[in-house]
Amino acid sequence: MNQVTNDIQENVRRFNQEEAVWRCFEEKQKKLRKLFPRRLKIADEILDRLAWAAAEREMQHSDCIGKALS
Repeated sequence: MNQVTNDIQENVRRFNQEEAVWRCFEEKQKKLRKLFPRRLKIADEILDRLAWAAAEREMQHSDCIGKALS
């Protein structure tokens, strides 16, 4: 039973993390669309990749083990 609870908690944590990245992506995508209007003919795919890379980079975190160094 404990393993099932841990699996559920891990799935919820992953979902929340992915949702945060997705929301960040949408925000970055809107900003890029304002910077580069369609008349500049920059491919939508390129803008999407730039926004996704920025969102992933911003939302990355590292799990720490032990005490933080100061």
